[in-house]
Amino acid sequence: MTENKKASEKDNDMTDLPQKGEKFVPMLETPLRKKIITVPEAIYKASGLMIMRRRIKSVIFTTDIAIMRNHNANALLVVYPFTPELIITQAAMSVSNVPVFAGVGGGTTTGNRAIGIAFQAELIGAAAVVVNSPTSNLVISGMCRNVDIPVIATVASFYDDIEGKVNAGAKILNISGSKDTPELVRKARELLGPEFPIIATGGPTEESILETIKAGANSITYTPPSVAEIFADTMQLYRDRSAQQDRDTRFE
Repeated sequence: MTENKKASEKDNDMTDLPQKGEKFVPMLETPLRKKIITVPEAIYKASGLMIMRRRIKSVIFTTDIAIMRNHNANALLVVYPFTPELIITQAAMSVSNVPVFAGVGGGTTTGNRAIGIAFQAELIGAAAVVVNSPTSNLVISGMCRNVDIPVIATVASFYDDIEGKVNAGAKILNISGSKDTPELVRKARELLGPEFPIIATGGPTEESILETIKAGANSITYTPPSVAEIFADTMQLYRDRSAQQDRDTRFE
């Protein structure tokens, strides 16, 4: 055996590589940017789904522009209880460093207007568009014919026409059923089989997230604490620091 062949075999030897569960992941942070919203660890148990070859396990649901910039989720869900406006989608696109799933209405704002908003959202860079649960299958069908990105159909109750939404062309379901979410996910899995992409709300605890994943969700939507809640802790830290400085000054 030549020296070159021996060297080649040594290079291909996998025995010295870290085995599954043993990989060390270096973490790099900066002092000013290490404080971000971190999604619960349980979400990493999900299989994820692939959109344009990008794996999505965690989807953060927020319309706060500061949170859009400071989180570690794989994608951003921008839906809100107002008439959809492209300026909001564009603002999210301008600050987000992950794919944006943009709300385009379908409930009150529906028909050709919702379809037009979806088309424009695609043109400015949205990775997918999200329609509300009341959206008719006819609108979903028209939207799917007009956009080249996935249409995500929201399911909010057991009365929603899950199969109808999918037959109309929806490529992903967004299941948001509050405490009934795991059961809704199980129902969707029974109707659609094991491979159809499902995003679902995970609930407030690690246990509820794991239950939703076990029910069949591929990706989990996480609702972060508000900026006011996060800032409350920071302000208390500032107050404690000021009080300590005052005590140190008086006893010098």
